[in-house]
Amino acid sequence: MVLPFLTLYLTEERGFPAATAGLTLTIYGISAIFVAPLSGRLSDRLGGLRIVKCSLFLSGLTLLIFPFANSLISILAMTCLWAIVNEAFRPPSMSIIGDLAGPSHRKAAFALSRLSINLGMSIGPVIGGFLAMRSFRLLFYVDGLTAIFAGLLLVLVPWRKGGAESDGVSREILSPSGAAAVSPARSSVLPYSSVLKDRHFLYFLLAMLPVEMVFFQTLATMPLFLVGQRGLTEAGFGMLLAINTVLIILVEVPLNTAMADWSNRHALALGALLIGIGFGGMVFDGGVVWLGLTVVVWTFGEMILLPASAAYVSDVAPPRQSGAYMGLYSMGFSVAFAIGPVLGVQAMERLGSRSVWIGTFVCGFVTAVLILNARKEDADSAHTRMTK
Repeated sequence: MVLPFLTLYLTEERGFPAATAGLTLTIYGISAIFVAPLSGRLSDRLGGLRIVKCSLFLSGLTLLIFPFANSLISILAMTCLWAIVNEAFRPPSMSIIGDLAGPSHRKAAFALSRLSINLGMSIGPVIGGFLAMRSFRLLFYVDGLTAIFAGLLLVLVPWRKGGAESDGVSREILSPSGAAAVSPARSSVLPYSSVLKDRHFLYFLLAMLPVEMVFFQTLATMPLFLVGQRGLTEAGFGMLLAINTVLIILVEVPLNTAMADWSNRHALALGALLIGIGFGGMVFDGGVVWLGLTVVVWTFGEMILLPASAAYVSDVAPPRQSGAYMGLYSMGFSVAFAIGPVLGVQAMERLGSRSVWIGTFVCGFVTAVLILNARKEDADSAHTRMTK
């Protein structure tokens, strides 16, 4: 609830200029870049479940005290602290999902996770809007309490130690379902330098960066272009984005279930290409129906690309380092969030909007080509790496 309204809170409630409000988002993004690999590493050492619980409790407590920060320095410090404890959730939670699902169900599992996130992002801002109309402070209190409540749920669910898995690593078992869970033995953690020596994984992260920057144009150049240049109302822009959310809720899980037998390599290339085509299609002067079609195309790309990319990372990560791999993967999105919108807006101001949409197509195409040219890893080779 808080993040979508943070700039409004700072400008309307606290009276800061828009540039200062933008600075807080920059601080949040930079903090997220640095915390992702650290969180992933800690989840390998301490167990992903512990990091997730700590993240939920600490982010909830931070939100509860955030409204008491009055000066600019204190607000920036609280934003930095909130970003650290809040974004620490992502790498271990993704590692948990990958371990619970197993190789054959990972795409569908990550798609289901994205479904829950999109449901939350559909409901949270709506409730947040009503709360903000009454009091901006309620945003922080309600958001903080929901995070603490989620942490309490994980504490109350009984987890017990299970036997060794096929990879030889002791893991925890969730008692009600008996599903394999997530915590490698602390003594079996490999040195972090081994992750940085994985050239194929680093190549994958670099290959994904162009299309990740395209994805974040929805926060920057897309609203500026559609509202400022194409004459859409803010409500019209919201309706276009609603197409994305509805499709994800209705289609993403069955789509990824149907594509379970696709190799990650081909799914990633197709997803990147569709995202490039969808955003690139806005270079043509079509009406609202055409714009809606472009959203459909890049949404299908998103629904294919993101679950496949998370599944790929979970497949290739050794069991003792799944958190570290997910941390670097999450950091890639944070880097794209930090630089993608800025580059897009600069290109639009200096070269015109057509350059942005041509550039988005090129970025999607580049990622697709780089992924297809990567060394092919079939299920057997991925399994071999997982059990080392």
